[in-house]
Amino acid sequence: MSKRNSASRRNFVKQTSLIAGGLITAPILSRANFFSGSADVIKVALIGCGGRGTGAAMQAMLSKQNVKLVAMADAFRDRLDDCYKTLTADDLSDMTGTAGNIKNKIDVPEERKFTGFDAYQKAIPLADVVILTTPPGFRPIHFEEAVKQNKHIFMEKPVATTPEGIRKVLENAAIAKQKKLNVVVGLQRHYQNSYREMFSRKDMIGDITSAQAWWNNDGVWVKQRQPNQTEMEYQMRNWYYFVWLCGDHICEQHIHNIDVINWFKGGYPVKAQGMGGRQVRKGKEYGEIFDHHYVEYTYADGSVLNSQCRHIPGTMSKVDEYLVGTKGSIKCGAGTILDHKGKAIYQYDMEKENNPYQSEHDELFAAIAKGEYKFADAENGAKSTMTAILGRMATYSGQVVEWDKAMNVNMNLHPDTYTWDSLPKAVPGPDGFYAIATPGVTKYV
Repeated sequence: MSKRNSASRRNFVKQTSLIAGGLITAPILSRANFFSGSADVIKVALIGCGGRGTGAAMQAMLSKQNVKLVAMADAFRDRLDDCYKTLTADDLSDMTGTAGNIKNKIDVPEERKFTGFDAYQKAIPLADVVILTTPPGFRPIHFEEAVKQNKHIFMEKPVATTPEGIRKVLENAAIAKQKKLNVVVGLQRHYQNSYREMFSRKDMIGDITSAQAWWNNDGVWVKQRQPNQTEMEYQMRNWYYFVWLCGDHICEQHIHNIDVINWFKGGYPVKAQGMGGRQVRKGKEYGEIFDHHYVEYTYADGSVLNSQCRHIPGTMSKVDEYLVGTKGSIKCGAGTILDHKGKAIYQYDMEKENNPYQSEHDELFAAIAKGEYKFADAENGAKSTMTAILGRMATYSGQVVEWDKAMNVNMNLHPDTYTWDSLPKAVPGPDGFYAIATPGVTKYV
């Protein structure tokens, strides 16, 4: 890091602390510089050490800045240990495609490894930047704490699983802006070259009148229940299949496609209706979520997004977006813009495509190193997450659900307390099965 950039970053962190100091009375950042032993180092804390957390931490360390991982936190010690083992491996070529390692950037001794539900509270104070990659049900809580402690933030999508969580994220997104805290959300298509180029040329298709979005594939992992697990531990291990933790796969994965349509539309839908259910994933191990959703979103100008996501092996696999305008159309996955006769009027050179997962970290840490306030992704991240939740509410209920009403719903899905003996709100019946939403019966508004 150059002396100029080093001084700039220190000033930025200092200024951020001063700005925050006018708003709250917990100036933690000055303490954080003690731990790395170097004021030039951008110190990172990882909150959530699963697969995505491991990948995000690696991408942060691979940015060109003087970055160091100084603290790790997870509910489970074995997850933390697996993550640490991966990050300190001698050769990461299987994951990065390039021989080498990042061992010199991992400075997490035993006393800075934290486990349990309150682990985040111990790790966040030690860093300049926090990576939030736990199951998304915890994101609003962790984001609030990171903003309170004046940290720059990378947080994965989705950023909540309920409207209550969305409201909390929006409140803290506004505070983060006031404090000039950079916040990047892992909706990585915003950092992908082809999408940026097509977005800059979207006027070539005129006004967008309709769109389609797909996330259809086989599905993801399943964790089987183990002997002596409490219900809380089982759900935390198998989090993808519980709404309070995951939000259903329409939130966890299909949000990427929905977000692209919102981005190109420049707004969010006003209502949704749809259908969904469980045709294949019917076992106890699949918790309470659906295996397919089909949602018709309507925007304020009357344009419609037809959105579909499916986790059923052996069916058509497609992850993509398609927008139709008054003058033409955009095929996002192909990087192509067409006129109404089907003639390509723009084709992105896919040889220039980047790795957006890496780019979002490169750009975030470059901004921090330069002392720039550049990223405020949290509000869009929250509203695109809410779009996915709106769709889930429509498919679970079978009703037309309006955005304004949905935003004020209190679902109360989370446990009252977070301990291993706490009982989640969704528990299995005597037969071991969980209650599943039933269209026409389940109500939200």
